[in-house]
Amino acid sequence: MPLSAEMEKLLEYYNTGLALYKERKFNEALDAFKKALEYKVDDGPCLLYIDRCEVLIKDPPPPEWDGVFTMTTK
Repeated sequence: MPLSAEMEKLLEYYNTGLALYKERKFNEALDAFKKALEYKVDDGPCLLYIDRCEVLIKDPPPPEWDGVFTMTTK
């Protein structure tokens, strides 16, 4: 079954955001994940990465960061 046009756009922005996140471009990744939410406002993975981007913008990871996000609060 083919994806709807909305889901295709969501995945496009999500994949862009994920690539930017891995490149440590957290502001740009945040924008991409927020754009994806225009197609599905409650998308769990996008909401998760938005939270992570916001944390990493405020407190950037060290230069040797391997992309793993470590929770500091419960």
